[in-house]
Amino acid sequence: MAPPAGHIRPGRYLGAFILIVGFLYSLVFFTGDGRPVPKLGIDLQGGTRVTLTVRSTDGAQPPPESIDRARQIIEQRVNGMGVSGAEVVRDGNNLVITVPGERGDEAKTLGRTADLNFRPVLQAVPNQPLPPQTPPTGGQPPASGTPPTSTPPPNAGTPPTSQPKPQGRPAPAAEQQQPNPTPPTGTAPAPGSAADAVAKARALRQSEDPQVQAQALALLDCTAADPLRGLDKPELPLVTCSDDNSEKFVLGKVFLPGREISDAAAGQDQNSPGYVISVNFRPVGSDIWSKFTSANVGKRAAFVLDGRVVSAPNINEPILGGNTQISGRFTLAEAQDLANILKYGSLPLAFDQSEAETVSATLGLASMQAGLIAGAIGLVLVFGYCMFYYRALGVLTVLSLGLAAAVIYSVLVLLGRWIGFTLDLAGIAGFIVAIGITADSFIVFFERLKDEVREGRTFRSAVPRGWIRARRTILSADAVSFMAAAVLYILAVGQVKGFAFTLGMSTVLDLVVVFLVTHPLVALASQSKLLSKPAWSGLGEAHRTAAASRSMAKTSGSPAAKGV
Repeated sequence: MAPPAGHIRPGRYLGAFILIVGFLYSLVFFTGDGRPVPKLGIDLQGGTRVTLTVRSTDGAQPPPESIDRARQIIEQRVNGMGVSGAEVVRDGNNLVITVPGERGDEAKTLGRTADLNFRPVLQAVPNQPLPPQTPPTGGQPPASGTPPTSTPPPNAGTPPTSQPKPQGRPAPAAEQQQPNPTPPTGTAPAPGSAADAVAKARALRQSEDPQVQAQALALLDCTAADPLRGLDKPELPLVTCSDDNSEKFVLGKVFLPGREISDAAAGQDQNSPGYVISVNFRPVGSDIWSKFTSANVGKRAAFVLDGRVVSAPNINEPILGGNTQISGRFTLAEAQDLANILKYGSLPLAFDQSEAETVSATLGLASMQAGLIAGAIGLVLVFGYCMFYYRALGVLTVLSLGLAAAVIYSVLVLLGRWIGFTLDLAGIAGFIVAIGITADSFIVFFERLKDEVREGRTFRSAVPRGWIRARRTILSADAVSFMAAAVLYILAVGQVKGFAFTLGMSTVLDLVVVFLVTHPLVALASQSKLLSKPAWSGLGEAHRTAAASRSMAKTSGSPAAKGV
């Protein structure tokens, strides 16, 4: 037979809670890597935050859909590089990339335009004098040209003497050494607006007049900032430099756009030290590439990334099937970086790195310690208040909060594995605020018990009636808190989302703890002779108030003296 309204079987509720906790921690210890540690955000474990600003040449506002598309591509690049816990959010016309941990340097290359095109080499001359800075590989000369085939012929490393020595240097290394990754090619921008600099550079370096091309080749400074980075027109020739500044090129029009690439992957170079990038084309691109290589045997093809020549190997034989390689003495990290950028597409906009902030692990540890100390102080204050004011009921409050913390911790670990959720300082602040919300639910219930006792009921009879009335208030208050957290999560960006998420999650778990733990424990306490005593239960004042009311009723002869 079902118990009367408000009466429960506490063992069933506590048993259900134990099953839930056991199930969660079995997932924590027996799934994933088995480490019961939540993932920490950039402000707790250190990392890098990079702000990318759209580079506009005409002052016009970029279309919102272009910025959203750029954000999606950068998110794909982050996932492709295996950077865990990273976040890419839009802030107006800016994109903010946060990468926690020790791989934050990779975030500085994620905003590259990565516009890969294939151009024929019309002329190539050594760049004299060479730039004073040491190449990223410690001064080693560029690799000899390797034909862009999956199985190079024996004469791959010996180009014809009439051809300049091919090269193939990776783009990522040069950019990672710059705080603002601007390619080291181009003429120095002329005074005036960015649009003027682009227009002047384009008129000189993308002219179809051979005399102008010769002039541009002579004036080209490979060490200066390039105003045409990612902005060169594919339908025009291009005068540019190699990535390692060793050669200058006059290139023809783009004959194959990079969007025809279907896949790119890094692999070990079988013919020389280092790594290569294997590139596969879509059917249309494969056909174009096959026809070009068949008609240009003995010539060079330039792989142009963001206006720079990454590699310009000789074509020693026709390449059929659409599979080719970008060769050069790439390191594994450089090859993987370039392959992922090519694989996940070109950005629809050009970006400049306006800010790059690195948070050290020491500072992150200090932030986490500060957050934990603040949470501990809040818990101590709540515990002290409850123990002083509610006594035995205060002990139940402490126990309930401890069990709630255990559930929250397991959920944090699992969310970090399943959806990549990272706990940051704002999230800890959300948990600290949630301590007050959870404690408030207990106080609502306990104060309702006091009201019932003041009306003359015993502790045991007050529990079911007090719970029926208190739970409405608890549900209403938690519903308001959850809706506020949900609205904040939807509208906010960045770390504020972490605060809203933890606040909303704690609010939901508060209901689980109040219904499955606090209420059953109070019901068990009301059945104990020791804990039911006013001196232990914390309801002594309410009992005295009830006794005084009955005494006054008897003295006055009121019908209330017949009492409850």
